[in-house]
Amino acid sequence: MAPVVTSVSPAQGAPAGGTNVTITGSGFTGATKVKFGPNGTNFILVSDTQITAKTPPGTGTVQVTVTAPTGTSTQSVFFTYAQAPVLTSLSPTSGPTSGGNVVTLNGSNLAGATSVKFGSNSAVILTNTATQITAIAPAGPPSSVNVTVTTAGGTSNALAYTYIAAPAPTLTSLSPTSGPTSGGNTVTLNGSNLTGATTVLFGPSPATILTNTATQITVSAPPGTGPVNVTVTTAGGTSNALTYTYAAASVPVLSSLSPTSGPTSGGNVVTLNGSNLAGATSVKFGSNSATILTNTASQITVSAPAGPPSSVSVTVTTAGGISNPLPYFYLAAPTLSDLSPHLGPDTGGNTVTIFGTSLTLTNAVNFGGNPAAAFTVVSDNQLTVTAPAGSGTVVVTVTTPGGTSTAASGNPYYTYLGAPVLTSLTPSHGADVGGDAIVLSGSNLTFTDAVTFGGVPASFSAISDTQVVATSPGGAPGTVNVVVQTPAGTSNTLPYLYDPSLGAERAV
Repeated sequence: MAPVVTSVSPAQGAPAGGTNVTITGSGFTGATKVKFGPNGTNFILVSDTQITAKTPPGTGTVQVTVTAPTGTSTQSVFFTYAQAPVLTSLSPTSGPTSGGNVVTLNGSNLAGATSVKFGSNSAVILTNTATQITAIAPAGPPSSVNVTVTTAGGTSNALAYTYIAAPAPTLTSLSPTSGPTSGGNTVTLNGSNLTGATTVLFGPSPATILTNTATQITVSAPPGTGPVNVTVTTAGGTSNALTYTYAAASVPVLSSLSPTSGPTSGGNVVTLNGSNLAGATSVKFGSNSATILTNTASQITVSAPAGPPSSVSVTVTTAGGISNPLPYFYLAAPTLSDLSPHLGPDTGGNTVTIFGTSLTLTNAVNFGGNPAAAFTVVSDNQLTVTAPAGSGTVVVTVTTPGGTSTAASGNPYYTYLGAPVLTSLTPSHGADVGGDAIVLSGSNLTFTDAVTFGGVPASFSAISDTQVVATSPGGAPGTVNVVVQTPAGTSNTLPYLYDPSLGAERAV
């Protein structure tokens, strides 16, 4: 049976040949020939299932075959002669001797790069496509070196890259120039050539570097005592020294909070005023820690943590100790259960009673997006409000320091109605004894709550927004005004004629 080739590894190499490959399959015993396309090559028979060989020169993709006394393999196993990589540009073409900067290599045939060398030093490959590689430059001495790329197709042409010695860092100022012996406060160092700082020393003690640019470094100061020299070390050397003084911290003092209450969900910003507040390590609301947003010697702003409805003590901790406490109140968000009435004119101005809970500290009432014209707190469970103008059906909300109510429970919906309008009566006259069915036509009639004939109430039924059917009450012969009333107000008047009854005519 003829040899069977199942794979070749690696499956690609340089056009010049010389790539060491392993051919796997079966029936290799007694193999007499190994070919890569039309070209044969030297090989070593390792076993009946494995052959090692060096590829001959070639181009393109070729079939790998093995010939033995039993025949020649026919399987579609291929080897690709990859094109050699070509570099056309580098960006940037220079960098610091410390390396670490990103360099972009442009060219062709760059896919599958196995190595990027800066002289004899390997770079770390970040991204790799057929036309571009990004790599982190390795460190190197001040000099010009050749940058090359190696792929399965070989090693590229070389492009020059220059290592430039970094200038020595210089410090011009510190802020602040003193701090607590416990350290932990943030110190800002200003100067030049500060990029790539590896060490910031406060005397013999290293600080924790927080941010680092060419002109500024921020650090968390280490613990220490007395005056010490602060220096910065970069690849360019060690800077001049500036003096920083460790001083015993004073106990923080709180004088006020603003606001003094907030929602149980937390997240609101609270401002703490006082003295000796710099370098605060903790702000507690009861036993819960707040998130510190800003911090100076006289003021701290924090994002309040969540807490149950209650009064808690707010304290500040610095290197000087724990401050005096100030009270802060967690308030439950208001809830609305009902309104009375739920309907009103679109011009507003009517009084609406709101029922709910936690309403005492109400500071705003809104009908949809419109603020109420005025409101009065009757109790923790009731408000009276002057409705603003509006349209459609809206959600009424109440806002307190505890938050804003939602429509999740109760019935806080309010509907604005246009004023009722009458356009016709059919018929427009009837017997003075009443009892006639009169069709009132117009608009905004759906919520009709009263119909009067000359001030006398009539029984009625609202058929639609444009039609009401009323039963005329009795009345003296003559003309009276018919009026419709809804929660939005009273309509215009239309005349209705009471005809004298037959008995009345005879009496005359």
